This record gives sequence, structure tokens and C-alpha cells, in this order.
Amino acid sequence: MKMYFLFLSLFFCSISFAQTSISGAVTDSDNQPVFGANIKVIGGAAGTVTDNDGKFNLTASSKLPYVIEISSVGFVSVKVTITSNNQKVNVVLKDESNLLNEIVVSASRTPERVLESPVTIERMGTAEIKKSASPTFYDGLENLKEVQMNTSSMSFKSINTRGFATVANTRFMQLVDGMDNSSPLLNFVLGNLIGVSEIDVQSVELLPGASSALYGANAFNGILFMTSKSPFTSPGITAYAKFGQTTQKAAGTNDYVDYGIRMAHAFSPKLAAKANFTYMKATDWYATNYDDRTIEGRDRSHHNYDGVNVYGDEVSTNLKGVGQSLAVLGLIPASAVNLLPSYNISRTGYNEVDLTDNKATNTKIDFSVHYRPFGNENVEVIFQSKFGFGNAVYQGANRYYLNNFFMQQHKIEVKGKNFFLRGYTTTEDGGQSYDMLFTGININREWKDDKTWFGQYAGAYVQTALAGATPENSHLIARQTADQGRFLPGTPEFKTAFNKVTNEASVLTGSKLVDNSKIYHSDANYNFKHLIDFAEIQVGGSYRQYQLNSSGRIYTDADGPILYNDYGAYTQLTKKFIDDRLKFTGSVRYDKSQNFDGNISPRVSFVYSGGESRRHNFRTSFQTGFRNPSTQDQYIGFNVGSAILLGSAPDNLTRYTETLPIATTVGQGFANGTSVTINGTNAYNNSYLASSVIAFAAAGNPALLKKTNANLVKPEEVKAFELGYRSFINKTSIDINGYYNIYNNFIGNLNVVTPLYGDALDGGGLTNPEGQKALHAIQNGNTRTFQLYTNTELEIKSLGLGIGLSRKVYKDFEVGANYNYAEFKFDQAKDPSFEAGFNTPKHRVKASFGNEKLFENFGFNISGRWNSEYLWQSTMVDGMIDAATVIDAQINYNIPKLKSTLKIGASNLGGKEYAQVLGAGLIGQQYFASWTLNP
Repeated sequence: MKMYFLFLSLFFCSISFAQTSISGAVTDSDNQPVFGANIKVIGGAAGTVTDNDGKFNLTASSKLPYVIEISSVGFVSVKVTITSNNQKVNVVLKDESNLLNEIVVSASRTPERVLESPVTIERMGTAEIKKSASPTFYDGLENLKEVQMNTSSMSFKSINTRGFATVANTRFMQLVDGMDNSSPLLNFVLGNLIGVSEIDVQSVELLPGASSALYGANAFNGILFMTSKSPFTSPGITAYAKFGQTTQKAAGTNDYVDYGIRMAHAFSPKLAAKANFTYMKATDWYATNYDDRTIEGRDRSHHNYDGVNVYGDEVSTNLKGVGQSLAVLGLIPASAVNLLPSYNISRTGYNEVDLTDNKATNTKIDFSVHYRPFGNENVEVIFQSKFGFGNAVYQGANRYYLNNFFMQQHKIEVKGKNFFLRGYTTTEDGGQSYDMLFTGININREWKDDKTWFGQYAGAYVQTALAGATPENSHLIARQTADQGRFLPGTPEFKTAFNKVTNEASVLTGSKLVDNSKIYHSDANYNFKHLIDFAEIQVGGSYRQYQLNSSGRIYTDADGPILYNDYGAYTQLTKKFIDDRLKFTGSVRYDKSQNFDGNISPRVSFVYSGGESRRHNFRTSFQTGFRNPSTQDQYIGFNVGSAILLGSAPDNLTRYTETLPIATTVGQGFANGTSVTINGTNAYNNSYLASSVIAFAAAGNPALLKKTNANLVKPEEVKAFELGYRSFINKTSIDINGYYNIYNNFIGNLNVVTPLYGDALDGGGLTNPEGQKALHAIQNGNTRTFQLYTNTELEIKSLGLGIGLSRKVYKDFEVGANYNYAEFKFDQAKDPSFEAGFNTPKHRVKASFGNEKLFENFGFNISGRWNSEYLWQSTMVDGMIDAATVIDAQINYNIPKLKSTLKIGASNLGGKEYAQVLGAGLIGQQYFASWTLNP
């Protein structure tokens, strides 16, 4: 490391210049300060933004004279030549509706105007954050074109762009200061749990669509970049405090608090540091969907009810089979068995609201030290640490309460004008997190084991049936009898059982989730633009190692952590032609994961700037993307009650083993012994499609049974075509884009049923002795259900259209609107067991109306959004999500003497509760008042 810094010193000392400092103020034509205006040295890396008073200070190492550019959305950019140190720069920006001249970096890994971006890009800066009507800036991202939120919990929201996403959006990447924000264990982003404080946000950039050519495997359907402020360019102490209330029919009215502080200081031109602290606490949206998980119209009165937000009722068995076992033991007469119906009954479950404290909290702490060896931006060394912990609900195959979940990241980065080199690690700890399904199941077993409960149910049913009761009354009395001794929520007995179960990891007796997984990641990029004139050329690469450690609770890692790695390298060339009107960008990346063949991802794009002022910008691009199977797709071995989630890495299949009992009363002559040990190869190579087993159970026809023919999971691929147009006409900004995607080897889940003996054959194998054994196993419940990770052989296609418009309609009143259309095509009839999970409305409309200068220091903003109904498909529950209309509003008042801003806002003003995730709580109303102090 010492030699490396010596090399850097020798290399850069020859190009370092004396620093110059400038200051000034930016106002509009009404002499009002412009907050959040960007000041940047043209051709350099130095930059800053204006504060609430429109003032700024900038230190740069560029050799005098140099030129700075001052820009802000809604104003004409101004360039000023700097000729002396300590020069005062006072600029008046002329209004011009959304020129789209904002500078973005993410689309091409190099600074460029939004107008010239080769792909669709959305941006939110400090000014947009200030006027957002949403409770947080992260919530406000939902108002961007193409963004759809999936809210699992108030403190856990995931972003979906261009479809195919549940709460666990493994096809979307989120980077915070260059660090992948994904959970090491789960492989997807946990919202803003360990993101960035809204008073530390410099900019947010969103790339919807495939970005694998530059960012690798997980940038499949979109990528979000959040960049924090530098302590060199944004020093000082900033603080905010929010207080409000949430209202929901199920949860009532509850308090909501959110506050934070940012402290940053430049100790010298070489050394600066900053620290952030934020805390949020609220009552979560209660999840109270008591519909049956699989049968529409079924309610709690049904003998085999399995509620969506009810847990413990997943334990179900055939009532006649229970009676047969009781008759063998002499507990009921053999003749009474015929009084028992041959269908399943389920245990009485517990509501989700009784299995959590329904609290949503999030604490974020981060600090960073920034060192510039030569006192300028040519080289900067950054050490950064981020910590996030709190409570939230994650929904996957089940609902999981992330209780005191903790995640941390540590980064060392060296960057300059044309390069960066960074390495970071991400670590997480599950805390006291638990699975709600097994919490309900095992609390039930604490007060009465399943065998006793079902036996009492069958015995009581027989007695009431012999007494002449109707089947409905027999079921009612039987359940009341079996439920005697049940622990009621809120009682000491229930609390004791709850604490015991949630502190034990084994699904046989507990529900605790164990997680101590890590990621080690490094990446680098170098831009040769200062060495090569004919084109801008970049090269870069990355390396990542996963260390999965759930102690056998979630992954097949009971004997020790699972290690695997992947790496990639890319290059990009950008060249302008035709008087710099036509910009060509070509990229290609090679990625290799330990368990899969290498993958090449190219991207080609053209942007043409037409018109005299070059404001009509047409773009077209083609790129391929890919997604390696996630850690779950490969290494999970997780019992979710109704099935075993089984990853398909070859070594995972043999590492997963399970010994299951066989009922000797029905298994004799078909299976050897009273138990059978199976592993993952049985699931893939000797199983029936679960859909065919359901059909067989309904019709009793063995010909309906279909053998599973699932391949081990492999990377999925996409070919993405996109056209776009950006411009402004008559003070109206216009952004139009359309895309068409073709997906191959799309990854999904497949439910299968493995017989514990015999060979699974099409049609039940009636003429084959081993096939007859397997049929017998299916008929008598001697099976294990698996959920496999595999690919469909069919192509999936999706297409979409987006239109965004905004302009100032009168003085400083600004109106914005955008529309998105999205749909997909998949021949379900050719692969009926495969769920694509598009989970995206066909139509979405969003609009905003506001004025930041309605009166002196007073502004307001109103935003609204509407989406059509759509089908929700997930491993937990399928169904329709209703159309929804949501209106948010805020008013704000600047207090210049106190250098602060007051804001009062409300979300979902209409009050109609709506769902974004089937199985999660309905979203109600949220009111808040905030005070932000920015000296």
C-alpha cells in the first residue's frame, strides 16, 4: 500500500496545480435564491451545489483561467470564466422550462447531459427532493416515470422497473456511493435500510432496463444510483425532524417520527470528514388479508382454511386417514371410520398481527474520511462505513419479520478525474428475525402436538356424527374440542411460547432465522480521454466473493459457510460524428460466475442531436443483459412448511438431505422400513409436477400425473431494444421512450411432489411395479413437496411505452405528467406450471402541480398517480391487485433568518387504502410536519 501511494504521488505531482477558491450566489429573475443549483468546473472534477440561500463555495485545482458552468433544472445554464483566486461570482439564471441540461454519470460511466444519454434515465436532485410531497425522498422515487414500488413494510420498499419483480427484486440493482446495496444472503435490495439520509443526498439517477454491459449480472431490469454529498463541497451541520401520524382501518391512528443530522467539515484542502445519523419509527401497516391462500371465497368457517395472513393453519391432513390410524390403535371403532369424510382439515392458526409487535423502525449511521494527498480533486482516498438496522417485514415464500436486522458496509476507494479503484465488504446479521409461518405452527405444537390435535378432532367428529349432527356442526364441535387448551394471544402462556419458538432455529420446534453472510467486492474503472483524442475509451472490471452463512437454517451450509465467486471485465468506446451531432457508444462486458459458463453482454447506441440549437435528441440502442442465478436459486435449502425451497447448484442437491417417516399402515409392502432418506436429486429427477398431482387428486385419474422434467437453473438472458426522444418545445420538456425485450431461459419456480418410494412415471406407471409404488405413495401422502428453481424453455416478451411532459404554465407554476404502458407475452398453455410474475400494471399515470415561489418563501406541490389493476404472482400467494389512485401534497415555507425550511405534507389524501403487494398490509394515510435546518 505504501508503494502504491508513492507511485500515485510521483504520477500526480507533475499535474497538480495550486488551488483556487471562489464563492458567490445564484438567484433567479425575481431575485430569489436558487437552491440546489449545480456549479461545476468544465473539464474538471470539482463541483458543488448552492444552499438554501443560493450561496456556494468552490475550491478547485484547475489552472487559471478556467470556466465554471452553473445549471439548474428549469433555468438556462450560465458559464463564467474564473481568472483569479477568491473571485466573487454572482449569477442570475434565466427561467427556461426543464432544459434537460442536467449532468448525469450513470448511463455511460462518464459525465454527459441528460439530453445525450444513450438510454432512458431519470434523475432526482436536491431541488426535487426539497419539493417532493412524499414522506421521504425514497418514497418520492415512485413519482418518477417507469417506477413502481412494491411495499412489503413501511420500512421496506423495493423498486420495480419494467416488470417481473416481487418484493425480492433480484433483477434490480441499487448502488450507494458505488456500493451494491443488496443483502448478501437474499441477493436483493432491502429498500433504503442501509441507504442514504435525505439531507446527504447529492443526486439520484435511475436507469430502467438492462445495464449489464457496464454493471454486470444483476443490472438486468434496472439500476438505481444514489450519490451522497462530499464534505469538501458541502460542509456544515444540517438537521431535520419529522413528526406525523399514520392512519389505517386495521391499525388505527399511530405516531410517526423521523429525524436526522449530518455533520461535515473540511479540516484543510487535504482532509475532510462527515457523519450522518437518522432514525425512523412508526407503526407498520397491519397485514389483515384473511382470504384463503388458494381457494377463492373460502373463509375461516371452512374445515381446511389456510388464510393469507394466518399462520399455523398450513398444517393439514386427511381426516379419514386420521380415523384409520385411530381405528388401528383401537381408539375408535373400525366402522366409525366411514363416518369421516376423505378430505383434509387444517389446524387453527394465528393472525399475523398477533405474531409481531407491528413496529417499523430504521436507524442509519454512516461516516467517511476523505483525504486528498495533493490538496485537489486529482486524487481522493475515501474510507466509508455504513450501518443500518431496524425492523421490517419481508415477504417471500412466507412473511418474515426482520427483527433487529443489522447490515453494515465498509469501503476504501481511490478515485480521480479519470479513474476509480474501490473495495468494500457487506455483512449482515439476522438479529432476532423469524419466520411467521413456523412461529404459528410451533406455538400450536407447544400447547398440543399435531397427532393429538387431529386425533381429538376426528374423535369428536365421529361422536357428533353418531349423534346425528350435520357435517357443518360436526366440524364446528370437533374444532372446539381439539382447540381446548389453545394459547390465546396476549396471555402469559402465549408470550412464553412465542419467545421460546422465535429463539429456536430448527423448524421442528422454532422459527428463528440465522444469517451471518458476507460479500467481498472490488471494482475499478479507467477512462483514457486525457490520453486518447479520437474517442473516449474506458476499461473496467469487478470481482466478488459470496460467503453464505445461515448455519443450515436457510441454505445448505450446516457444515460451514458456502463460498463462491464471480468476476467481470468491460470496455466502452464513445465517439462523436457529424459536427458532434451524432454520438456512438459501444460497450461489451464479459462475466464469469463460478458455477456457470462465461457470458458476453454487448451494448450499441446512437444519439442524434437535431435542430439549430441541438435540442431535438433522438436515441436508439440495443443491448443484451443476463442474470446469474441468485444465491437462493443455487444454494437455498429452506423449509417453508408447504414445501422445501431447493437451489439447483449441483453440489447443493447432494448436500440437502432429509429423513422422512412413512406410515407403516399404508406403506407396508411398498417401502422398506418406516422412514426414507431423500436428497435434492430426488426432487429434480424423481418427482411429479405439483399441478398434475392436484389434477389427479380432483379427478382420481392416474393418467393426469406428469413426471417432472426440470433442468438445473442457468443464467437468464434478455435482448433489449429501445427508442427514445428528448427535447423541449415551446418551453415544454418532452421525454418519450419505447422498449421491446426478449427473455430467454427466464428463471422461475416450479412446484413438484416427490414420492418417498417408487419411480415417478407419466400416467402413474400402472404397468410398472416401481411406478405403482410411486402412485401408492402419492395416494397415501407419503411425499415431499419441493419448490425448484429452473428455467422455462419458452421465450417471454415484454414491451412498454413511456411519455413524460413538464412545463411552467404561468409564472412559476409547473405542471408535470407521465404515462407508462407495459405488457408481456408468454404462452402459459405451453408451460402451465411456470409463473412469469410480471406483477406490473398495464397502465400507469402520474402527475404533479406546484410552485416553489407562490409567495415570498412559500411553495407547494401536489402529486398524484393511478394504476390499473394487475395480476400478482409470487411464491406466497397469487391474485389480483385492484386499481389505485393516490394523491400526495405538501406546503413548505423557508425561514431565511433561521436558515431553515418548514414542510407540512400528507400522502394518500383520498384515504382509500390500497395494496402494492398481495399479502402485505394495505397502505393507509400518512401525515407529517418537518423542519430542516441548513445553516
